Amino acid sequence: MTSSSNTVAVVDYGMGNLRSVSQAVQAVAQDSGVQVIITSRPEDVRAATRVVLPGQGAMPDCMRELRESGLLESVLEAAAQKPLFGVCVGMQMLLDHSAEGDTPGLGLMPGEVVKFDLAGRLQADGSRFKVPQMGWNQVRQAQPHALWAGVPDDSYFYFVHSFYARPSDVRHSVGEADYGGRFTAAVARDNIFATQFHPEKSASHGLALFRNFLHWKP
Repeated sequence: MTSSSNTVAVVDYGMGNLRSVSQAVQAVAQDSGVQVIITSRPEDVRAATRVVLPGQGAMPDCMRELRESGLLESVLEAAAQKPLFGVCVGMQMLLDHSAEGDTPGLGLMPGEVVKFDLAGRLQADGSRFKVPQMGWNQVRQAQPHALWAGVPDDSYFYFVHSFYARPSDVRHSVGEADYGGRFTAAVARDNIFATQFHPEKSASHGLALFRNFLHWKP
């Protein structure tokens, strides 16, 4: 692969929802001239034009697998210079630290990852809040961003998570949702955009985010 090819690398470090993420990106890349690859090779990540960092499961496992896969350095290099889209735990990993397993993150965005504290709290319908949050929730576009183009404010996206990001700088929180209180559902800084929700499971609005990412020039 040459660095001049228009390629999106979906990083395979053993912990991502790879098939559904890559299929969603491939679906929006059809007839666009963009090639989508799933790769566990650092050289492919370095050569790609754009990078998607998926993640699911526990933060300590994700960080360990990213290190042991040999992909950590190439992901950090990508985050410093090319468009990068983080998904779910792939978003949480971008921050400084997670309370899940007392785990250091990649330090690409100041802030921490904390757990929902909703014990004994009741929702409007009288049912208890469940952790993890699992299902559809509205996302308010807290800051304007190119990747929101064509996505109506307060659109629904699909979530599965017990922990959420708390950026130190409110300007990095570009999407917010409510689950027992406001929390950050999407972050962005410079050439990085990431979501706590799963765009690949969020129907047309999720696909719109990936489509915008293919053409984003931060």
